[in-house]
Amino acid sequence: MKLLSFPLAAAFAAVLSLTACGGGGGDAGSGNGGLSNATIKIASETVGTGTATAATGNRVLVNYTGWLYSTTATGNKGTQFDTSAVRGPYELIVGGNVIPGFSQAVQGMKVGGKRTVVIPAVLGYGSAGTQGIPPNSDLVFDVELLKICATAVLNTAC
Repeated sequence: MKLLSFPLAAAFAAVLSLTACGGGGGDAGSGNGGLSNATIKIASETVGTGTATAATGNRVLVNYTGWLYSTTATGNKGTQFDTSAVRGPYELIVGGNVIPGFSQAVQGMKVGGKRTVVIPAVLGYGSAGTQGIPPNSDLVFDVELLKICATAVLNTAC
């Protein structure tokens, strides 16, 4: 039995050391922003109008701006990495052609609604990152829902 106790203790110590290696939440966009890895955090919200709300499968038009999460920046909005203000409204299928956290951010919004959301890295670009977004970066987005389209076909009249 003593032969089993040492490997078991070593395995337990290894597991504990791995769980202590969480993200840093620093200014470079890494970390976890204090979020569960499975959900976004809605930091502020203005409710829109009407009865319709964006749901999985809906095609919607949004305006957005995205920043790397920063513990020291105002509103946790660090370096800006993208905005639709340059190109015009962005068209997406909720639950489809965007990162999972962005779909979560839009779900339940009414037309004219605005949200500031914090998206954990696991619901963003994860360990791969992407152009302008380092690996394991939490993100902050300002999102405004402009329209819920009648059809779910991208690049058609809305």
